[in-house]
Amino acid sequence: MGDFWEMLTEMERNPDLSDFQTDMERAEYLQRLLINQSTNDGPANNDHYVQLRKYFLEKPEHRVLVPTWVRTNRDLSQFWQFIKFKFSTYAERREFVWSEFSPLLEAIESSTDVPHEIAFTEALKEFNSEQLIDLWNKNMDRKNTDPDGAITAAKSLLESVFKHILDDLAIDYSSNSDLHDLYKKVAENLNLSASQHEEHIFKQILGSCSGVVSGMSRLRNAMGDAHGQGRKNYRATPRHAQLAVNLAGSVALFVLETYKDRK
Repeated sequence: MGDFWEMLTEMERNPDLSDFQTDMERAEYLQRLLINQSTNDGPANNDHYVQLRKYFLEKPEHRVLVPTWVRTNRDLSQFWQFIKFKFSTYAERREFVWSEFSPLLEAIESSTDVPHEIAFTEALKEFNSEQLIDLWNKNMDRKNTDPDGAITAAKSLLESVFKHILDDLAIDYSSNSDLHDLYKKVAENLNLSASQHEEHIFKQILGSCSGVVSGMSRLRNAMGDAHGQGRKNYRATPRHAQLAVNLAGSVALFVLETYKDRK
């Protein structure tokens, strides 16, 4: 922890933000800048604030969690006019900034549960689809607090990825096609079908991908929130949602990267 605060102190002297490797470090430094500005605790580099504000507002998964007053105050002088009239004491200002940054910091912290999250988010940006990014954000938002909804969103994400690729390839599919039918069309056109390969290891891996897709449909029917339940039903837990999100993200990322490579 000491090394991190030493780095923050150095950053206050050095205008280069490239030393920060994670969003957690960036968010904590942004929070510190605002506390310094509002309490005179230390240096507050306005250029750093402007750059970090822009950075988080341009990330779809974090934009909605950035405090409203950060969105409206474009530099530290504007923020000072806001905070000095809102609270009269330094203690109140510190508590306010800490409280307002808590949702963003918690979301960044919890996102480390999905190892491929950053890679998948970047792949979706390259694919240029706000719809897919929104679905992925729903997966992230719901996996701990709404397991049923996360499982449904995970299945919807796969379905949308497959349909987007088929649309790009001008390949027809029925509006009634189920998830596995969509995957089968995509796999055949991207050479991802197990039957298209001779090597045992490739057949095994690609067959497992197909099995994951089929399993996602059954999991969503059994535990998702898209259907009503009878007397005998199964309650999804965060670990079920975590599994669904991880599997959906891994398969979707693999398919998107393969499609990009084929293009």
